[in-house]
Amino acid sequence: MYIEIEKYKRMNSDDARPAPLDQADRRILAVLQKQGRLTNQQLAEQVNMSAASCWRRVRSLEERGVIDGFAALLNRKRAGFGFCVFVHITLARHVAVDVREFEAALQAREEVLECYAMAGAADFLLRVVAPDIESYDRFLEDFIFTLPGLGQVNSSIALREIKFDVALPISGG
Repeated sequence: MYIEIEKYKRMNSDDARPAPLDQADRRILAVLQKQGRLTNQQLAEQVNMSAASCWRRVRSLEERGVIDGFAALLNRKRAGFGFCVFVHITLARHVAVDVREFEAALQAREEVLECYAMAGAADFLLRVVAPDIESYDRFLEDFIFTLPGLGQVNSSIALREIKFDVALPISGG
């Protein structure tokens, strides 16, 4: 299932309030984050509840926006994206229209896996993947350097991946 960009932005907006989660919800979420392809029956068995009750809880978690969707996690190197870069971007000026155009342009680029507005030395932090350094160089030249209001770009190339996880530490109370 694809997560629609607008839905994702609403769910991850600054005004998104944490949903109240009881221990059963937390057990379900912890299992689903590790094994998203389980059938409802298998999930219910792992969290020690009836299949009907488990199904209702999963539906409720989806409706409340705690579960955004389901996706396959790919091995980026085996999928041909062995180059990972963290890009620190500072805008030359903080004009609202430039910021909006900048953010909209980043949304459309598949190489940009994550983008955060930051406080500190850089205005934005991006996680970008590419097949190789030449592809990343083209991404910079053909895209990043053409963005409106760009001030400074600093690239930090990941040498090794020490830890990568997408599971939130949901099991804690």
